[in-house]
Amino acid sequence: QVQLVESGGGLVQPGGSLRLSCAASGFTFSSYYMSWVRQAPGKGPEWVSTINTGGGSTRYADSVKGRFTISRDNAKNTLYLQMNSLKPEDTALYYCAGSTLNTIVGTSLKYEYDYWGQGTQVTVSS
Repeated sequence: QVQLVESGGGLVQPGGSLRLSCAASGFTFSSYYMSWVRQAPGKGPEWVSTINTGGGSTRYADSVKGRFTISRDNAKNTLYLQMNSLKPEDTALYYCAGSTLNTIVGTSLKYEYDYWGQGTQVTVSS
């Protein structure tokens, strides 16, 4: 019943941009901290960003700060990740995830989150 469906991934050249979306359903989206977590081939999950319930507070991993912007539209139950100045090292499967607790900020451990999507693939290559 609970669903998080990511979209917007694809192949982009270094320096390019992509906007990821995550459509949520089956739970009270506006009551959850929402995050983006990515996983590159052969690596473990890496926390990318978190936004609070109202959308007024955001946090970013050092590796993406200044390039990525997380946002949400609670009226549409949708989470976004605007990715600019993309680098090959950004290549990964990107997941959106929800949590009732803000302790997930900076956390790459999947069990700390309540809900996960299926992921959308982002490939940055020339």
